[in-house]
Amino acid sequence: MELHYTGIIIAVSTFLIIGIFHPIVILMEYYTGTKYWWVYLIIGFISVCSAFCIANVIISSILGVLGASMLWSIGELFQQKQRVEKGWFPMNKKRQNEYTRAYDESIDKRK
Repeated sequence: MELHYTGIIIAVSTFLIIGIFHPIVILMEYYTGTKYWWVYLIIGFISVCSAFCIANVIISSILGVLGASMLWSIGELFQQKQRVEKGWFPMNKKRQNEYTRAYDESIDKRK
């Protein structure tokens, strides 16, 4: 019996890429806000275009998943900003003037 690992490699890679982007988006929004969203766009576009040009199924699939995750992260970055404004995630006090909700220290009891 011959085993083929291509599907498992792609599945694990997809799981890891998506799992890694969750904290990356949260940290990026905390430290830099949404001003570097274009980095996700460029890397995502390059990754997706590269996936079309590579014949190896595993590498092409991983690049496609990476590109799609980068492009999806653009929306997540802006949604993360909204989650911070709602108070669901901590606000970076150094960038509090970038949020639409004025930061009120009396609301923040988590000191």
